[in-house]
Amino acid sequence: MSIASFIPEVWSARLLEHLRKNLVVANLFNRNYEGEISQMGDTVHINQLAEITIKDYTANVDIENPDQLSTTDIPLVIDQGDYYNFYLNDVDRAQARGDLMDNAMRSSAYGLADKLDAYLAGLLAGGTLIEGLGNDGAPLSINADTAYALLVKMKVALDKANVPTQGRYVLMPPEFEGFMLLDNRFASAYGNNAEGRLVNGMVARAAGFDIYISNNVKNTEGALYKVCASTIDQATYANQLVRTEAYRREKGFDDGVKGLHVYGAKVLRPEAVAVATVNFVA
Repeated sequence: MSIASFIPEVWSARLLEHLRKNLVVANLFNRNYEGEISQMGDTVHINQLAEITIKDYTANVDIENPDQLSTTDIPLVIDQGDYYNFYLNDVDRAQARGDLMDNAMRSSAYGLADKLDAYLAGLLAGGTLIEGLGNDGAPLSINADTAYALLVKMKVALDKANVPTQGRYVLMPPEFEGFMLLDNRFASAYGNNAEGRLVNGMVARAAGFDIYISNNVKNTEGALYKVCASTIDQATYANQLVRTEAYRREKGFDDGVKGLHVYGAKVLRPEAVAVATVNFVA
């Protein structure tokens, strides 16, 4: 629908922004291997060092030959792409007081970031550290009495998997946070971190985790959610806005803008990502 149908005699200089999600999942991925990306299909090669064998030492006995260092190539393929493409009629621009193009560009940038955020959340949900943390057939029921206990269970799972304690996070939907707020063990820490939430989505710390809230947490039919916990070192992504072009539309008197965003991501150690499958009950 053309915006011409909405033009009153005078347009307001202020535009009503859309309600938007808090985008946080990209903060939970590192960008150590981003390298040079020029187009979809590019590949970033990640070398993972093989484990070094530790051997028993016996006095007066020759030690064995040294191990040769080796690496495993983990390809990070830039296989995702999204774009935006819009135009504004010259007459509409003349009659509008707000800067529609600037606002449209901001809206486009948010849309690209939101798709990336949701994609990354879906990858985290593929973590394989799931024993005792529920599954699609038998999810864990979460309420005010069980929410904090699940965090402790996820902490123990990471501990047993030798995941470093420094920089641990847990990514959860707002419903989970709501039940956590009913538990005094969490509520006391919440108020001290309110400003952090405005910056990057982190709301507090509990059970050794930085807690992040997102509406992009992966969910399935039947209202099952994938609560994920790990550290930033276990997953990586690379992205690039490879094209932004302004153009005049051939069959009209319009200014157009289009842009292409390409990206790829990989969970490097799925065995170091704890994933709890949960539903919420009163």
